[in-house]
Amino acid sequence: MRVLVAEDEPLLADTIAEGLRRRLMAVDVCYDGDAALERVMVHRYDVVILDRDLPRAASAQGCRRPMRPSRGGRPPGPSGRASARGG
Repeated sequence: MRVLVAEDEPLLADTIAEGLRRRLMAVDVCYDGDAALERVMVHRYDVVILDRDLPRAASAQGCRRPMRPSRGGRPPGPSGRASARGG
């Protein structure tokens, strides 16, 4: 499985990526919306973990548009939402 992690907090992005790699997933990491959009235009990802408050988010909006249908014939959709809160 190929995953893109688009998160502007490097420690969080790298921690997520490390956990996924331990599960033998191929993971790319980027830290802003421009880089995320560039990656999804070049590579085909099974999952994109996208920070909703990502810098240069106007570019990241392109990541949210419908993607090509999956192997099952249905377009991929969101499977959940996560947020991190300090405190």
